[in-house]
Amino acid sequence: MTATLVAKDIAGGYAHRVLFDHLDLTVAPGDVIGVVGANGSGKTTLLRVLAGDLAPLDGRVTRAPADAFVGWLPQEHARVPGETVGHYVARRTGCAAATQAMDAAAAVLADPSGATGPVDPADAYAAALDHWLVTGAADLDERLPEVLADLGLDSGVVAPESAMMTDLSGGQAARVGLAALLCSRFDVVLLDEPTNDLDLDGLDRLEGVVGAMRGGVVLVSHDREFLSRSVTGVLELDLAQHTNTLFGGGYDSYLQEREVARRHRRAEYEEFAEKKADLVARARTQREWSSQGVRNAMRKAPDNDKIRRRAATESSEKQAQKVRQMESRIARLDEVAEPRKEWVLEFTIGAAPRSSSVVSTLNNAVVRQGDFVLGPVSLQVNAGDRIGITGPNGAGKSTLLRLILGRITPQAGTAQLGANVAIGEIDQTRAEFAGSRPLAERFEELVPDFTTAEVRTLLAKFGLRADHVDRPVADLSPGERTRAALALLQARGTNVLVLDEPTNHLDLAAIEQLESALHSYDGAVLLVTHDRRMLANVRLGRVWQVDGGRVTEQ
Repeated sequence: MTATLVAKDIAGGYAHRVLFDHLDLTVAPGDVIGVVGANGSGKTTLLRVLAGDLAPLDGRVTRAPADAFVGWLPQEHARVPGETVGHYVARRTGCAAATQAMDAAAAVLADPSGATGPVDPADAYAAALDHWLVTGAADLDERLPEVLADLGLDSGVVAPESAMMTDLSGGQAARVGLAALLCSRFDVVLLDEPTNDLDLDGLDRLEGVVGAMRGGVVLVSHDREFLSRSVTGVLELDLAQHTNTLFGGGYDSYLQEREVARRHRRAEYEEFAEKKADLVARARTQREWSSQGVRNAMRKAPDNDKIRRRAATESSEKQAQKVRQMESRIARLDEVAEPRKEWVLEFTIGAAPRSSSVVSTLNNAVVRQGDFVLGPVSLQVNAGDRIGITGPNGAGKSTLLRLILGRITPQAGTAQLGANVAIGEIDQTRAEFAGSRPLAERFEELVPDFTTAEVRTLLAKFGLRADHVDRPVADLSPGERTRAALALLQARGTNVLVLDEPTNHLDLAAIEQLESALHSYDGAVLLVTHDRRMLANVRLGRVWQVDGGRVTEQ
């Protein structure tokens, strides 16, 4: 069905902190609204409010028709132990919940004694059945294998829908998430970071899916190229100004309009500040003249000089009147608040003494992992090389990195790491920041030369303040864990930088800062990313394409 989602004057956040307020948004069929803003500005909170998963602090969200099927797909693929791909897709598409509701309604219909509330069991069952049919649960089992095969997830497996989610790689899990979107029958869909872990083919498919949707879409993404190709409007949540603004047109149009709007706000404030400063200065001068005139008029003068005294008194009264007029003009000025500069992550990558001229050498190296074979690979990484590594998910990019860095030993051929190599790394899972220990404690363990105060000061620079550093690492958001990993790169000296999908969960401003830091870094760089704009923006000297266990240089 065609459906419209309307948010009217809503506020979102938590009891102690309002992230956004007075937000109006209408999502009609065919709309693709991209939500952008700094990490912590409330993007995910907004999606949860729109989905009905979280109550707004103020305002209301309505659906037309009232039974419109709104689907929210969170950014992290929560993998439940023991859950198969089929069960995961059923849960993510809403089919599992609809089936449970229908079964419960059927049980009450069969035994009315268990009914609660005023709704007739037959009406309740009819509504549950209608919703079950709308979700597509009736034929999901038939549709899913074809979708998985089309996405390349069969890979010789007889029944990929029976595979355990916990056994999948990050890229495979991302493709299963895409499969769930393809199998869904949502009237309005809310997507939170749908591009994470998708390869270039997956991104193309996602863009096709989003573009072909008849219903409305609201999505949060930090992939600039995906936003540029997909959205019809941009909702900006500005944390610094505590404002929200809906821009019509695509993402590139939004960037231009935002820059113009920021210049106008700055110009308006500067004009106001200049006018107010001028009026204040003139009022101060008039006040000084008035005071001087009163003092002169009060001086004792000869009795025959009454005319002169009267003239002086009148002059001081006129000056006082001018002061009052000037103060009245100041009071009538329309106050223009100074635009507050949004917090921006600014950092550099710590440098270590130069490594040997050859960082790593592979000579006919072969790695076998089950049915997968990487190689034979022969290549050399030299000091100062800047290498981009691309290829589909499962092609062997992460395995190649581990082989180059000496983390695994080849079954055939040789792999040799150079001397004085200091590796700095951001891996896909941000593995160094996992577990139940507080962030500050974990960071101190990784940089033992830092004092507690130095650790907290450094983390604060990366936006990780008092309410973050004492929390268990596992409770941090993906973006917060990524910023902690970036802080570690600044704290440690490195001459070989390895980045495996570094833009996942970073906001747009932080991605741009990372690109800037990479531009000034003079050590060797190994960059694995599917972020098309990052590949274009970062200064790369070589590009390796990994596909099917083979490595070719482009």
